[in-house]
Parts: sequence; C-alpha cells; structure tokens
Amino acid sequence: MKENYQRKMEGILKNLPKERIPTLLLHSCCAPCSSYVLDVLSSYFAITIYYYNPNIYPKEEFTKRFLEEKRFIKEANFPNSITVIEGTYENDFFEETIDSYRHLGEGSKRCFACYQLRLEKTAKLALENGFDYFTTTLSISPYKNSDKINEIGKELSEKYGVSYLYADFKKKDGYKKSIAFSSLYHLYRQDYCGCIYSKREALERRKKNEKYTNI
Repeated sequence: MKENYQRKMEGILKNLPKERIPTLLLHSCCAPCSSYVLDVLSSYFAITIYYYNPNIYPKEEFTKRFLEEKRFIKEANFPNSITVIEGTYENDFFEETIDSYRHLGEGSKRCFACYQLRLEKTAKLALENGFDYFTTTLSISPYKNSDKINEIGKELSEKYGVSYLYADFKKKDGYKKSIAFSSLYHLYRQDYCGCIYSKREALERRKKNEKYTNI
C-alpha cells in the first residue's frame, strides 16, 4: 500500500517532546519552496536552513536563489528563529554524480541521483552538528517524486543515525500555498528546476508552446 507521508509527518509532529524545542536541519532549494514548509514546521522546531544545491546552473542563478532565501527569512515572521547556511557551490561534483544519467529527462534517475546528493550532504551535516531531525523542501513540488525523496531520506537516516522527518509538503494544497507566499513576499520564482539539463528542457517546452500558440 502506498505510504501516506503527510500523515506520517503529522504523527511525528504530534509526538515531539514538549520539554524542549527539537532542532531541524532543513534542506531548501529556494525561497518559494521553503515558504510554506517553514510556515508548517517553524512552530515545532528550531530550524536551520541548509541551502545546498550544486545542481543549479549557472553560478549566478545559485547566488540569486540564495539571496532570495535570505531576504524571505529576514522579512517573514515565524514563531521560532531561523538561521541559514549557504552550502558550497559544487557544480562539477554534481556533474560527476549524474554523469550516467545526463541523457535522461526530468523526473528520471538523473533527478533521483540529485536528490540523493543533496539529502546525503544534509544528513551528514545534521549528524556532525547534533541536529534532532533533517528533511527537505523538495516534496512540495508537484514535479518531484515524493516516494523517492522519502525512500532516500529513510535510507540516510538509518545510515547516519539521524531522524528523518517524512513529508509530502504538496499535500493539503502546499504547492498552491507556496505560490500565495511568493505573491505576498514578491519572491523570485524560477522557471526551471535548477540544472543545465532542466533549463534546456524548459526552453524546449517554451519554444514548443510558442510554436503552437502562433499556429
């Protein structure tokens, strides 16, 4: 039977200890995706955002998204304080990691290898710094495979001994609510996931749509 990760997350949140605020290392890909996630989780955790996205191309885009993340955290109001860590830009490492899958399209093993890369780095950092939990904003996107994301999270939790917060943030209109947050805070919303391959695919889709529009 298909796992309900939204319900699983709600069960974890319900049973969090009351004597202290637990810590969460939250991998974030961008400000729009983190907006709704922070709204949901900030009353339960002391959150540190880890902006580790070596897949993003070019470097200027990586920096632009990071600065927008920082601006959003500064302007938004959350129950508990939130800090942000900028991960190292390692695009060459990303390219090596997905080398065998670069010919595949969006939503393929290429993306799964990218999930693995970013989540593993997050899990390692969570272990090194004594975080209670780690998770990612990635599941808020309707274009991301939530089953695979949570499967990887589970494996890494067992490997590194840090609790993983299961989630499917697109549930309960999470994606729509992130769009509303983006409008409220005038957040920059990119039109491609991040890597050079998704950028090319987005351009191809745009050209195709323009072609049919002009017929």
